[in-house]
Amino acid sequence: MKLFFLSIFLFSSLSCTSKSQQENQITAPTLEGGKILIVYLSRTKNTKAVAEMIQHEVGGDLVELELVNPYPENYQAIVAQVARENESGFLPPLKTKVDIGQYEVVFIGFPTWGMQLPPPMKSFLSENDLSGKTIIPFNTNAGYGIGSSFDTVENLCPNSMILKGFSTKGGIERDGVLFVMEGEKERKVQQEVNDWLEEIKILSVVGNQ
Repeated sequence: MKLFFLSIFLFSSLSCTSKSQQENQITAPTLEGGKILIVYLSRTKNTKAVAEMIQHEVGGDLVELELVNPYPENYQAIVAQVARENESGFLPPLKTKVDIGQYEVVFIGFPTWGMQLPPPMKSFLSENDLSGKTIIPFNTNAGYGIGSSFDTVENLCPNSMILKGFSTKGGIERDGVLFVMEGEKERKVQQEVNDWLEEIKILSVVGNQ
């Protein structure tokens, strides 16, 4: 009987070890022979600042999404247009084109618009086949959080490995508060970004290349 319980214990221990190893593999993608892409959408330049912080730590190519027909500068006008696009499912055409095949890890950066993923980022994820790639979302928002944006990234990348995303408060364009990533705020967010990259094991993987 003792041998029976010992066998059960050893089997359980091996199972847990195997699961732990699998989880480590999931959160630490292999980058050998692959490249990193950091693609972002930024209106008030706060998301751009976070994208640059990430690039400083992990390297890779930095690409800003540009539209064929840019959004209006007026805040109320863009809010109304984005609401119509979200309601109709319209995907604005992108001026930015990326050779996605050369990348293995893709950071996806965007602000929260109307508690959703911005339509231009939906366009990017719909136009590019990200199957088999590691996708890492990051976000800035006006204090209301990510809304459904991270869930939408997962839905649009069903065959990708999605790692834990990052989000931080940026500007509040509605109140005239635009770029805020400077001084103490910039240093605080940089540390948060570093902690997040360490948590998802990207820094350790990149450091071993």
